[in-house]
Amino acid sequence: MPHEWTPAAHLTEAKDGPLTALRLWPYRSLPPKGFAAMILLAFCLGTVPLYGLLGTRLLWVLLPFILLMVGALWLGLARSYRDGEILEELMLDGDDLLLRHTPVKGKTVEWRCNVYWAKAEMHVSGGKVPFYVTLSGNGRRAEIGSFLSEDERKVLHGELQDYIRRMRITPTVNP
Repeated sequence: MPHEWTPAAHLTEAKDGPLTALRLWPYRSLPPKGFAAMILLAFCLGTVPLYGLLGTRLLWVLLPFILLMVGALWLGLARSYRDGEILEELMLDGDDLLLRHTPVKGKTVEWRCNVYWAKAEMHVSGGKVPFYVTLSGNGRRAEIGSFLSEDERKVLHGELQDYIRRMRITPTVNP
């Protein structure tokens, strides 16, 4: 699952600021090596029909279209990678929960709420996506993990509820 909880995040606070408790990022089904292999495979398979046309003028007519296809595939995959650079971090800053959403483009957005008033909510329908997860408190609501799959959002909701419940019970220790 594309999220990571920091071990013992509820017990200590970093000396230079809040300690990240949770990091969320979009799932990448194609690793960088797979990206390169896909481009190479598309080029090799795209040139197979050209082998019978070696030495003819028709080769030069078809070659730009095959190169255009490989270039379009490369641009599409590169765009997909850039769009997947979203990062969300949930941090404990003293008694406050801080959610920081860093989009691909634009400014970082922060949501802050006292942990005792924070609540994780799941909206089965009516949200941007099915099983939409939000954090609410201080009269504000913030979405979290909307880029995750439906099953991952269900798991995240349960984990967030458990984390908030633990934070209400366990006091933070400042080093």
